[in-house]
Amino acid sequence: MSMLVVITENVPPRLRGRLAIWLLELRAGVYVGDVSRRVREMIWQQCEQMLEQGNVVMAWATNTESGFDFQTMGTNRRLPVEFDGLRLVSFFPLESSAKES
Repeated sequence: MSMLVVITENVPPRLRGRLAIWLLELRAGVYVGDVSRRVREMIWQQCEQMLEQGNVVMAWATNTESGFDFQTMGTNRRLPVEFDGLRLVSFFPLESSAKES
């Protein structure tokens, strides 16, 4: 068993309801729990099946240099990258609506 955090944005209510079965919703779209690897993988499959236009990040405690690992799904400005064996987050630049001359 390990600590699991799932953060959702713009997901359908049925996915939020499914996550609430296994995890505690601390804030809107923020879920935590202590689950096994098998349950964590099942939760990720549920996210894949019900995501629609939203996005999800899942982080869990594990035996790595940083003490945790994570995965993401859906469109977001944040992109997971690997750097010297560490999982980090890179940001896509904001799209500018007005071009400078």
